[in-house]
Amino acid sequence: MSHKKFEETTIETKPIYQGKIISLQVDTVRLPNGNTSTREIVKHPGAVAVLALVDGKMLVVEQFRKALEKSQVEIPAGKLDPGEDPLDAARRELEEETGYRAGSIRLLHSFYTSPGFADEIVHLYLAEDLTVGEVNPDEDEFLEIEAITLEQAQQYMKEWRISDAKTITAVYAWQVYQLTGRI
Repeated sequence: MSHKKFEETTIETKPIYQGKIISLQVDTVRLPNGNTSTREIVKHPGAVAVLALVDGKMLVVEQFRKALEKSQVEIPAGKLDPGEDPLDAARRELEEETGYRAGSIRLLHSFYTSPGFADEIVHLYLAEDLTVGEVNPDEDEFLEIEAITLEQAQQYMKEWRISDAKTITAVYAWQVYQLTGRI
């Protein structure tokens, strides 16, 4: 199947908002049938997330998420700085949020979070052979670190304490890893 038959050509881009992390634009596009439409698009620099395993448990952080108006339990994660290599960012975020350094770290997969309206891509890494360092969260980051079992992670998912895509993906990848020894 050719992706070209679905392609939309941008006629005009109208910037709406430019923030510290995201920007919002409205694009006027020509549809494959010749008609025009608009697309509201959130631009994001990309992010990393880390499935960090230590002593058979997964490291998570709990923090308040204003967009949801509640605390969430998530794997360590953060946005990419301009021009930053995702692997370097994964190492940085793991250490900043948990204090751990990875002896072994590798990319599991990269995925788009909401392709219907945003270009954010998340690079998910597996970190193992961890050694304890020093926690150094961003100045506006208040979080609590926990090491949880797979059963606890599954329970947190049932309770909606874990409900974000990157952490749910990591839990399922970890489950496959435990069952097969491979991801």
